[in-house]
Amino acid sequence: MSGRIDVARIITLAAGLIILLATCTFAGPPFLTDDPEPVDYRHWENYFFATGDHEGGDYTINGPAVELNYGPLPDTQLSLTVPMTSVGGNTPAASGLGDVQLGVKYRFLHETNGWPQMAFYPAVTLPVGDASRGLGNGRTWFQLPLWLQKSWGPWTTCGGGDVTLNSAPGHRDYPFGGGLLQRDFGEHLMLGGELFMQGRDMDDDRGFIAANFGGSFKFTDHFSVLASAGHSIAGEAHILWYFAFGWAW
Repeated sequence: MSGRIDVARIITLAAGLIILLATCTFAGPPFLTDDPEPVDYRHWENYFFATGDHEGGDYTINGPAVELNYGPLPDTQLSLTVPMTSVGGNTPAASGLGDVQLGVKYRFLHETNGWPQMAFYPAVTLPVGDASRGLGNGRTWFQLPLWLQKSWGPWTTCGGGDVTLNSAPGHRDYPFGGGLLQRDFGEHLMLGGELFMQGRDMDDDRGFIAANFGGSFKFTDHFSVLASAGHSIAGEAHILWYFAFGWAW
């Protein structure tokens, strides 16, 4: 009976998520839901960050980690993420270099009064981390999301998602998606909240839907601090958090 209740909750929350996506100025860090807006042409963006995922008695922490973005062409962004990873809890504790992600974001539609902006953001994660110690996936895996964004005044909403392709032993392909609503309070402070859904990523997993809240404070045009925290509200029990320093130049 409890399994049926969980399924009903997931379907109900997913329907709400779809409504958010249908309405879909800046997302991405510190949220799980990304945005379609690439770094400006010939500009750089860097995040020095840490993330945590606590599930039951286990934890995975990626940090210190670096995300580096560059705009080599108009409407195009190249991304590189390199984390140090730590795992522990019910499994043996281990720390070391984690898997490295490479991505290309291409915005093919700009925002107008009637249309959101849209971007395709494929990414490949390379099996650099030691999978035998729980620090990596063990095989190359891929993400193929589509992200949308629409704004009005100080408000913005965005969302999207698609599928992760993962052929590592014990893992499986899974869908993911998110919907975000945020508001700017003056020139420095932004606050927002999101719903994020991830399907079963392992054979013994159930997937989850999480509510996540966060924001950023911009000290200057080039430096900001970002943070978010959330908890799953259906499926597997997860506690999620993110903290970063951001630079743009």
